[in-house]
Amino acid sequence: MGNRWRSPAAYAAVCAVLLTGCQGAPGGGAGGDRPGGRAATVPPGAARPSGYGAVFLAVDECSSFGRTSFTEVSCAGERAAARVVARHDGTARDGPRCPATTDFVLHISERRPAFDEDGDGVVPRGYACMRHLQPPHPGDPGGGGGPRTIVGDCVHSLGDGKVRETACDGSGEHEPEFKVTKAVDTRSDCPASTALYVRLGGTAPVGCARPV
Repeated sequence: MGNRWRSPAAYAAVCAVLLTGCQGAPGGGAGGDRPGGRAATVPPGAARPSGYGAVFLAVDECSSFGRTSFTEVSCAGERAAARVVARHDGTARDGPRCPATTDFVLHISERRPAFDEDGDGVVPRGYACMRHLQPPHPGDPGGGGGPRTIVGDCVHSLGDGKVRETACDGSGEHEPEFKVTKAVDTRSDCPASTALYVRLGGTAPVGCARPV
C-alpha cells in the first residue's frame, strides 16, 4: 500500500497506509502517515500475572517478541523486545498519533483473560507505540520503516503513481529515489528543488522531497 505522488505541477497527496502496511521489522513498512502496525490480540491469560503496573503495556513497560501474539514482560528480562513510548485507548486510526520515531505499533484487542492489570477481568482495546530496545530502528529518519513518514525518510517508486518508504542507506530491498527534506504547511512553502510532495499529517502535513 504505497503513497500517491505527483510532480509539483500536478500535486496529489500521498495516502496513508493501512494497518498491515506498518512492519516492525527493519526495512518494512510503507511511506506516508501510517496509523499502525499489524493487528495483534492479547491471548487468554497473557496479561501480566503479577503487577508490572496499573495498565497493560503502559508507557515505559516492555513487550515480548511477536506482533500477533505478545505479552508484557520485564524490561530487564531476556524476552523483552521493545518498550512502550506512548499508549492510548481506542484505535490508532481515530486516536492520537504515535511519536515520530516509533518503530512499530501493537494493536491490543479487547479481551477478558484470566488475569489482567486491575482485576476487573478486562484488557480494554487500545494501541501501544513501540521502540525496539536494540537497533536497528526503522522509525528513525531514513530507517526505512515505522508507522510514520518523517523528515529524513526516503521512498521508492512502486509504479502507477505510488511510492513506498525504503532505507536511505540503500540497505533495503529497494534503492531510495526521493528523500523528504522539509515539512511545511502547504506545498507552496516547499523549496524549488522539490520533486515530490508527501502527506505527513500533523501540524506540518506536507513533506517536500527531492531526488537522491
